[in-house]
Amino acid sequence: MSNSRRQFLSRASAAIMAAAAACRKPAPQPAALPPGAPPAFGTAPDVGPVVAPSTFAEAEKLVQFDLGAAEREMAAGNWRKSMAPIYERRTGPRKFGPPPSVAPATRWDPAIPGLPGQQQPGPGSDRFIRTASAQTPLPANDQDIAFAPLSQLSRWVETRQITSERLTRLYLERLERFDSKLHCVITLTRDLALSQAQQADREIAAGHYRGPLHGIPWGSKDLLDTAGIPTTYGAEPYRNRVPAQDAAVVKRLHDAGAVLVAKLSLGALALNDIWFGGQTMNPWLLEEGASGSSAGPGAATAAGLVGFSIGSETGGSIVSPSMRCGVTGLRPTYGRVPRTGAMTLCWSLDKLGPMTRGVEDGLLVLQAISGPDAGDVSSVPSRLDFDATAAAAGLRVGYFPGWMKESPATDVDRAALETTRQLGMVPAEVSLPDWPYDSLSLILFAEAAAAFEELTLAGGLKELKAQAPDAWPNLFRQARFLSAVDFVQADRFRRSVAQEMARIFSQVDLLLVPSLRDEILTITNFTGHPSLTLRAGFVEVSEARSDWAPDPAHPLPKFSPPRRVPHGVTLIGRLFDEGTIGRAGLALERAFNVAGQHPPGF
Repeated sequence: MSNSRRQFLSRASAAIMAAAAACRKPAPQPAALPPGAPPAFGTAPDVGPVVAPSTFAEAEKLVQFDLGAAEREMAAGNWRKSMAPIYERRTGPRKFGPPPSVAPATRWDPAIPGLPGQQQPGPGSDRFIRTASAQTPLPANDQDIAFAPLSQLSRWVETRQITSERLTRLYLERLERFDSKLHCVITLTRDLALSQAQQADREIAAGHYRGPLHGIPWGSKDLLDTAGIPTTYGAEPYRNRVPAQDAAVVKRLHDAGAVLVAKLSLGALALNDIWFGGQTMNPWLLEEGASGSSAGPGAATAAGLVGFSIGSETGGSIVSPSMRCGVTGLRPTYGRVPRTGAMTLCWSLDKLGPMTRGVEDGLLVLQAISGPDAGDVSSVPSRLDFDATAAAAGLRVGYFPGWMKESPATDVDRAALETTRQLGMVPAEVSLPDWPYDSLSLILFAEAAAAFEELTLAGGLKELKAQAPDAWPNLFRQARFLSAVDFVQADRFRRSVAQEMARIFSQVDLLLVPSLRDEILTITNFTGHPSLTLRAGFVEVSEARSDWAPDPAHPLPKFSPPRRVPHGVTLIGRLFDEGTIGRAGLALERAFNVAGQHPPGF
């Protein structure tokens, strides 16, 4: 090595060491204040990149707030002292990323003390009266067994007309046979299922019957943690994620003796129906997606591949696939079912609930999974009061007259409203203020972007298959530019909306609404009210339906003649009053008499 090169390296090393030493020096501190002087905003050391007035001029377009030239000068000149330090948690040097299990300090409480029209949560013994056993003999045809509702399956297992192992093998075989059509299975849990089924049979034979879920095969939306079994969120970055513990709901279903046969698909990170294995399809119309994000639970339950399933909803993810696939979806009151061990999309909105082939089935599952858990600070004690033998006559059913006359309402929705009258219920017109309910979505976008901040900042969103403008990657990135002030105002608006819903429920016992009416879907998810979506009839469609914004480059299939598909209505209940919508729903289900029809080819 030449002498000049040694000198260069020596000088360079010394310079690097000096620079490193300089980097280790503590950050400059603000000038010492006289005794008794409080700290002031805008006195912190400058941090972050230089911001020009032109930066604010462009940012004003995003937040729709105008500044004058002098105001931009002042904001830009002071930004590095007053506002940039706020970003230190994310940009360093003292970075802090909250663990995934840590929820926000503020907690949404759907109940408003002192207002009428609310069922308050609280401890107490459930009152649950099932439909009397009809002593229906076990069918000779496996297909008829597979499509039986949970309420009937449980009677056959309890009376040992069928073993849990035979029922489990039946569903495992159907899952393997039909998944190539539906793309609804992420992980088949064959070994666990057979072990659980054999244990259930031993216990039942010994006289230790745990209840109506004992020995019943079920499927989980793949955002519920399962110990030693992949839980992928339907998203490429998590496809090899294997949790060490079961989610609270999974533990409760294990304790009830249920048999887990499959982890079912969801749209990636709980949006729509496209996941890393493809698009989950609707069993009634294989040319269209099953809708999401509980796409797998909807498709598998409708096609008779599981006894029941567990889905989740943040903004329509139980209601929409239940509608599309023709199953019964029960979205519980926010806080009734703990989300410990479930993927977080939005702390103040996420809910877990059953998807079944009948109304009573959903209530049976809800009873097993309800109750607080220490891992979910929003979960509360609650009581379930359901009587399947009680008449629905006399219940006051609220409806919005204008909504029933226009899309998305159909003749099926209007006939359902008339059916309530025929059953002795009392329809009553209700109304809501003409407010900008979609602006509540700011809360969803902000919380969801926070839940997946690490994935966003690390570039992991690029791995997701769906990269459309209305998919999470774009929405999470856009959410970085939402206003914190507007977030607080949206939160206050949310409370105002909850007060309006309390007013309505002081007048009626439940609401009957078109399932996919945007306003009520948004409102009730943000207020936390429970909903029950059930098949009410059939409609004909001339074009496939999609959860995604229209894309002219990829037109949807058209049908001539039109195709016949199921259509459902949704009942909305008072907070923590799932029993009443269950009672009304059961009466309607019997009157509609369409729940027993199955998708052709399955």
